[in-house]
Amino acid sequence: MYGDTNLIERRLLVQLRDGDTKAFEQLYFTYSARIFGNILKMVKSVTIAEEILQDLFQRIWERRASIDPDKSFKSYLFTIAKHLIYNFFNQQTKRHDVEAHLIAASSELYHHIDEELAYKEAETILASAVDKLPPQRKLVYTLCKIDGKSYEEVSYLLGISVSTISDHIVKATKFLKAYYLSEHALLILMLAALFL
Repeated sequence: MYGDTNLIERRLLVQLRDGDTKAFEQLYFTYSARIFGNILKMVKSVTIAEEILQDLFQRIWERRASIDPDKSFKSYLFTIAKHLIYNFFNQQTKRHDVEAHLIAASSELYHHIDEELAYKEAETILASAVDKLPPQRKLVYTLCKIDGKSYEEVSYLLGISVSTISDHIVKATKFLKAYYLSEHALLILMLAALFL
């Protein structure tokens, strides 16, 4: 009986090689359910298993001229199925890597945008607080802390002593801290959360 099955299969393979669609259908119905079950065990998705099975038999049809009727067709089918499953998992891994990279890049971009917005907000608050300083203190603070001039340079420019400049800076810094704490405590918490 086994010999009869081999002869029938060999005859079908010869016919398939010649482009016989009926032989192709017969081979499909003989092997598709068993191969589908094996594919499904591997990929755990009916839809994907069906796609791989379809791809498998499409390749069989496209390469029918190179089929050797004297070799095990079953082994040939399972070998192609194995390669298709490996390809599927490789593509999934690559897709996952690309998605992970895109997610990381986009979250990095959003984090950068958040930092930039927080920095601009902080600059706006600082400018608002500096505007509330008395005129002389505002000028001293701006020249020293914003423009980056030394106490000696500001002393020379304004004609006041270095100790007076130091006093203005201490008082301005104290006021700015109090302003931040009283008026914008929420922003400080947000900034702290961003940089932790």
